[in-house]
Amino acid sequence: MPQPSSALDTPLQARFQQRLQERLTADDIARFDRDGAICIKQLLTPDEVALLREGIDANLAAPSPRAKVASRPDDPGRFFEDFCNWQDIPQFGRFVRETPLALAAQRLMQSHTVRLYHDHVLVKEPGTRQRTPWHQDQPYYNIDGMQNISMWIPVDPVSRAATLEFVAGSHKGPWLMPRTFMDNQAKWFPEGSLQDLPNVEADRNAFPIVGWEIEPGDVVCFHMLTLHAAGGVEGSNRRRVFSVRFLGDDTRHAPRPWKTSPEFPGLADELPAGAEMNHLLFPLLIAGAEQTTAN
Repeated sequence: MPQPSSALDTPLQARFQQRLQERLTADDIARFDRDGAICIKQLLTPDEVALLREGIDANLAAPSPRAKVASRPDDPGRFFEDFCNWQDIPQFGRFVRETPLALAAQRLMQSHTVRLYHDHVLVKEPGTRQRTPWHQDQPYYNIDGMQNISMWIPVDPVSRAATLEFVAGSHKGPWLMPRTFMDNQAKWFPEGSLQDLPNVEADRNAFPIVGWEIEPGDVVCFHMLTLHAAGGVEGSNRRRVFSVRFLGDDTRHAPRPWKTSPEFPGLADELPAGAEMNHLLFPLLIAGAEQTTAN
């Protein structure tokens, strides 16, 4: 299967540096460290968005065995998810290695190295009522460490009501109990072993909630421990999103005795607990290059 090269091409890195100097400032990096979430406006070009849109549509036309519908049967819309398709959908592999995302991840994580962790497609069709409930991502995963980042990239305009929202600063706090989205079951960590999620919706004014209206080309960046949620989509609007996750210097493998989301079957036999994520599934995109200081 086709795979991204082991590292970004040097000419590509040089070409993206100027764009990053214009779009990602030192203030943005400080805000990411403080809040655990920022939006980089118009980081991507129309051609890059078109490539991604083509990949998402190819994924919808031919879902992988990992695909699932995450909305209820009586929902008038449909919430589709799929994972880990960068090897099988050429547009995804190109998008990961032929855009400035990895370089932006390096700066925001304040890491020398950048590895691809996985990709995740999330599509809410028109009329989808299903909310994405408040949660952290990292407790569902098989990794430990603080240098990580998710990039949430819609190819359709997203209203403020339907966008991803965050509790600013929550990535600094404890790990919170991961639960199934449909029936609120603790399928991962044993019940009571982690602190439960706060009821953010019961008193939204008590939390520092941030979120942005999004246009294609914008990239929302957040730490995998930042508490976040999203609404359904209204009217005839459609919300096609590609989320890509990157890992930095301090990330280590943390095998779990349960099925993670996504699952990496057999990985625990090849990568011991505490090891760096040095595996073909997680290609090294930036191999220790020094970071360029933002304006």
